Amino acid sequence: MSATQIAQNLAYINWTVLAGLALGAYAAVVLLRRRTAATRGYLGFVAACAIGFGVLAWLSDRALPGSLGSSPVVPDPTYDLPRRVSLAIFSATALLALVVRRRSAVWGGRVEVAALAAGAATVVFGALGWGDGPLGAAALLVQLAVLFAATGGVFAAMILGHWYLVTPRLPEAPLILLSKGLLAVVAIQVVLFVAWVGLGAGPASGGPFSALTGPWALFVWLRLIVGLVFPLVVSWLAVQTARTRSMESATGLLYINVGTIAAGTILAAGLYFGAGLLV
Repeated sequence: MSATQIAQNLAYINWTVLAGLALGAYAAVVLLRRRTAATRGYLGFVAACAIGFGVLAWLSDRALPGSLGSSPVVPDPTYDLPRRVSLAIFSATALLALVVRRRSAVWGGRVEVAALAAGAATVVFGALGWGDGPLGAAALLVQLAVLFAATGGVFAAMILGHWYLVTPRLPEAPLILLSKGLLAVVAIQVVLFVAWVGLGAGPASGGPFSALTGPWALFVWLRLIVGLVFPLVVSWLAVQTARTRSMESATGLLYINVGTIAAGTILAAGLYFGAGLLV
C-alpha cells in the first residue's frame, strides 16, 4: 500500500522536481555571476534550462489534482493561483533578464533579482498551500528550499563540470564554489532529516523517530542512505577533486550526485505528499 499511495501523488512529486530544477539552477546562476568568473555561455545556457524547467513546472502545476486521496496532506486551493502566477512571473522575468543583460549588465542584474523574488514567492505559496497550519507551512518552506537548492544546484554543477572540458582555461573557482555550496546544502539536509524524524514532523506525525520503524520505514531509510549520506560523501569528494583541478573526475562524481540527489528529492516529496512525513 505504501508504494501505491506514493504513486497516487506523482503529480506533486513531478512538480517538486521540476520546480527544484528551475529555481535551484537559476539561483546557482545568479550566485556564480556575482561571485566568480564563470563564462557567459555557461551562465546563459543554465539560465535557459532553468526557464525551460520553470515552464514545465507551471504546466504541471495546472494539472495538480485538488485532492491527495488518502494522504493526510490536504491542499488549500486558496494558494493555487498565487503559486501559479509567481511561477509564471519567474519564467517570464528570467527570460527577460537574458534579453536585458545583453544591453545592460546593471539592469539585467536587477531583473534577475526580480526573477529570484518571484521564485521565492512560489516556494512560499507552495508551503502555505500544502503545509499543515502555520508551523507546518514554515517547516515545509524550509524543506522545499533545501530540496530546490540541492536539486537545481547539482544540475548546475554537473553542467559546469562539462564546461571545463571545452573551456580548459576556465579557473577552478566557479566549480569549487558550487561544489562547496552543494556540500553545505546536503549537510543541512542531513541535519534537517535528524530534526524532522526526531520531532516526528509532518501532518502524519506518529511521534519521535516513529518514521524509522513504521510502514514507510523502507522509503525513509532509502531517503537517508541513498538520498543524503551517499550524496554527502560524493559532494565532499567533488570538492577535493575540483581543488586539484581533476575536472573529469569531479564531473563524473557530480553525474552520480545528480542521480542520487534527484532520487532523494523524489523520495522526500513522495513521503510528504503520500504519507505526510517530513524527512
